[in-house]
Amino acid sequence: MVKKESIFDRSINKRNTLIKNRNILQTTYIPDQLPHRDNEIKNIVDIITPSLNKDKPSNILITGKTGTGKTAVMNFIGKELLKADPYEENCSMIYVNCEIVDNQYGILYNISNQIIKDQIKKIPFTGWSLDRVYDAIVNSIDEDNKVFIIVLDEIDRILQKSGDDIFYFLTTMNEVLKKSKVSIIGITNNTKFTELLSPKIKSRLGEEKIIFSPYNPNQLQDILRKRAEIAFEKETLKEGVIPYCAAISAQDSGDARKALDLLRVAADIAERNGDSEITEAHVDSARNKIELDAVVEVIKTLTAQSKMVLMSIIKNHEGNNTSIITGDVYATYKEISSILNFTVLKEKRVADLISELDMLGIIHARVKSFGRNGRTREIDLNINKDIIDLISNDELFEPLRKYKPSKQTTLM
Repeated sequence: MVKKESIFDRSINKRNTLIKNRNILQTTYIPDQLPHRDNEIKNIVDIITPSLNKDKPSNILITGKTGTGKTAVMNFIGKELLKADPYEENCSMIYVNCEIVDNQYGILYNISNQIIKDQIKKIPFTGWSLDRVYDAIVNSIDEDNKVFIIVLDEIDRILQKSGDDIFYFLTTMNEVLKKSKVSIIGITNNTKFTELLSPKIKSRLGEEKIIFSPYNPNQLQDILRKRAEIAFEKETLKEGVIPYCAAISAQDSGDARKALDLLRVAADIAERNGDSEITEAHVDSARNKIELDAVVEVIKTLTAQSKMVLMSIIKNHEGNNTSIITGDVYATYKEISSILNFTVLKEKRVADLISELDMLGIIHARVKSFGRNGRTREIDLNINKDIIDLISNDELFEPLRKYKPSKQTTLM
């Protein structure tokens, strides 16, 4: 069969292969060794070792900022636990990503699917009461007569969505189990997570705490070099690329994920350009692309009301070289709400939405005091023209193409 021409031919012919193993550069890849996490691994292993003798280990709460190796360490330990107990006769590790599954039924359904092997006994995706699901899981766990270590990654997401009832059930399950035992390992980026829990859960869930510190620049370089040795063809990386990626990521709280993403995207850009090596200029391009993509994803998740508040800020900034205040935003927001036929929120709620946009880094709002006359906030945009165009072209704002805000200012 003769190969036909396709729209991919130009890209294929132009591309210069620099990466020999892309999987190595993925943040989900778990290497045989995890540099600079020996102490954390040892502490966790020491805590859960009793499970190999069917004894319940303490519950653990693992905290640390994004990209400090928490998930990678637990996945690594899970693989090692399976080596120590290959037939899972004494213990099993169950992993649940709560960023994906963030409600009580979903968490229990996910856990049950990893425990219940009999298709007839499996819990349906929906339709059962929570009590019935609890009973089915407890019965299935007890049949196996071993220790189940349940790892709840991004555990704070459940609390935000469904409260802490699920934690109470999981941590008290041992009181009704007769043969098996359950231990909980929670992973969170929120260092103040336990402060959000009720007293009855706090003591049960966080029996032992392990804190993951951010990586420093030298550690990040070491991590990147070990990956680069097996990921790239020889002599494809300029000498300054890895230190540059590490330095950028070290500024962002020692995030190893960001360092790996920078290196991977920089390599992709170099390949697409047909370049023979990866340079610091490619890293700069990668940084811009990653940051742009991140902001775009955040904006996509905004509610219609938040988008209208953001559009109110954008409209006030158009042709205005000075900072605007919250009163300007609220006045414009009311006009936009009227044009789009949306309910107008109270001033306080709009102020809350402005604070949320500030926390997301989309805007910068700083307090300005007028003494006895009160105070307001001055607002600046933290997004570039490409992002502004993306928001402005949202179909929600089609009726605003020719709209300009009235010149009215009120303190808020």
